[in-house]
Amino acid sequence: MSTAGRRTRFWRRLGFRLMAGYLAFFTLLLAVVGLLFRNRLIGIQDAQIRELLEGDRAALAGFLRETPDGISWEVDAEDPQESFVAERLRRVFMLADDEGRVLQASPAYRVIGVEPRSEILRVLSVSEPVWRTRKDPWGTSYLVRMGALTAPGGRRYFIAQGRNVALNEATVQQFTWQYFSTLPVILLVGSSLGWFLTKRGLRPLEQVVQAADSITGSNLNLRIPARGADDELDRLIVTFNRMIERLENSFEQMRQFTADVSHELRTPITAVRGQLEVALMTTQSEQQLRDAIQAALEEAERLSDFVKAMLQLSQAESGQLALKLQTQDLCPIAWEVLEQYRPAAEEAGLQFEAEFPDRCVAEVDRIQFERLLSNLISNAINYTPAGGEVRCRLTRNAKSVELRVKDTGRGIPREALPHIFERFYRVPTTNTSDARGLGLGLSFVAWIVKAHGGTVDVTSEPGRGSLFVVRLPTSSSAVPPKVAAPAEGVKA
Repeated sequence: MSTAGRRTRFWRRLGFRLMAGYLAFFTLLLAVVGLLFRNRLIGIQDAQIRELLEGDRAALAGFLRETPDGISWEVDAEDPQESFVAERLRRVFMLADDEGRVLQASPAYRVIGVEPRSEILRVLSVSEPVWRTRKDPWGTSYLVRMGALTAPGGRRYFIAQGRNVALNEATVQQFTWQYFSTLPVILLVGSSLGWFLTKRGLRPLEQVVQAADSITGSNLNLRIPARGADDELDRLIVTFNRMIERLENSFEQMRQFTADVSHELRTPITAVRGQLEVALMTTQSEQQLRDAIQAALEEAERLSDFVKAMLQLSQAESGQLALKLQTQDLCPIAWEVLEQYRPAAEEAGLQFEAEFPDRCVAEVDRIQFERLLSNLISNAINYTPAGGEVRCRLTRNAKSVELRVKDTGRGIPREALPHIFERFYRVPTTNTSDARGLGLGLSFVAWIVKAHGGTVDVTSEPGRGSLFVVRLPTSSSAVPPKVAAPAEGVKA
């Protein structure tokens, strides 16, 4: 594989995507935290400088005295501390009267710009102080507080005081530079740690991938051992093992299907070939030829029925067709099926009885219900000797309908009961004449019952007959969605 191909695979790896997502989130988080701290620092410094200017405003009132000529400073020159405070207050200071005339302005205030008359009058018209940020020609920032001072005589004066905030700005700039300059180092360390943790966390997944890669069609019995952590990965392993188990069952069914089909096709094909060879080599009259061809046609018909039945059952179990559920009265449907088999029962010397209510309504697929009852009745007739009886009973309660088919035939051995619904299974017998049918009838019964969301139970005793009990829900709410149904017109 080329280097570009390996690089593409690396970018697409789950570990890299997880680490990249973690790094992007971590970067955004740190950037947001840094900006929040920076804004918080600016807010704290701004509040502090405003608090200092408010204090200066209160201290200023103690130094100003109103005279006939205006406002003058009253400072005790012999008090060094008082002189120092007064000098600091006059460093960035401006005073104007109520007509907007500038009375005093410090050199520093003149550098940042004396307030125009319109601004002075506007500030005097409001009760709250006005705050402004100014810069001198060298870019130094000053925060200025402007407000009104009412003299004892009632006259209002405009007073503006400012403080240099360059140190505050320098502190903010230093924090910003130091924080964001160390951010790449933090991200590098964080991404390295994230990559390490991601690799370590995904290591069991790599083991799962390797174990899954070793599973092939010839060793589907392998299972990935759980880690015992009871986390998402363990649940993935359990789900994967269940999937492999289903695949193993499917492969086994396919192998069994192939073996069964091969076995079942061999007999009729051999019979057809044998009949035709006999007709070709030994027949001496037209009647013998007709008999041979007739026997070959019967075997061909049996082969056709088998192929159709297998296709039907395969379509049913693979979910290719849907049940056509409708509200039906099962009593007349059951009567029609029984009337079709009554001549066969009489010919076999059997007593044929039925017990149905006036109505028995349920949501079923009529064709499949007819097939289910036909298979049960047909088996009962075929495996009950002359003089026996076959009984069919239909009942209904609030939640389900119950179909009972009972015969007095040869019965089913206990060890064979778990297998009677399997494909091609025939109850072992020493009488070859009893080996009738394709061995698919009860497979259809089991599928139809399951497709309707019902159950089927069987009790049997050799020599005393069998009882099949089918329970189907009366409402389609109990029926699984998207269940397949076999096609029509195929003998089981």
